[in-house]
Amino acid sequence: MSKFQPYLAVYIIVRQQQRILLLQRKNTGFDDGKWSLPAGHVEEGESALTAAIREAEEEIGIVIPSSALNLVYTLHRKSDERTYIDLWFETERFDGVPVNQEPDKCAGLMWSDVQNLPENTQEFVRMVLSDMQASRYGSIGLDMVC
Repeated sequence: MSKFQPYLAVYIIVRQQQRILLLQRKNTGFDDGKWSLPAGHVEEGESALTAAIREAEEEIGIVIPSSALNLVYTLHRKSDERTYIDLWFETERFDGVPVNQEPDKCAGLMWSDVQNLPENTQEFVRMVLSDMQASRYGSIGLDMVC
């Protein structure tokens, strides 16, 4: 049996009161056309916090001080052949104005009321944004202990 090696990803909830910043996925091969959050994989030798700061700058052109990021949720999920550990960070403090830095992967940005997300929001993103009010952990597509 081979050693289990999940992928580690970060998601960034950029908030202004009850609104959050969403990105519409394009040309990624996964959930294209759906709304999601700034996100990405943690690179070799990089901390999750550093990855969140890097992804926010690469994707939406904002700089987030490390002290402004709060870990708010952990999602363990199985997607196709991969298993992910997703760390969800939230911030209300950042420098700059969010802009679409990756038009080849993102069709656009929008601020959305967290209670009234677009219908075509990624289902697991919708689930986490709802669940994080009551819990700090969730899982999708994995065996559950009852």
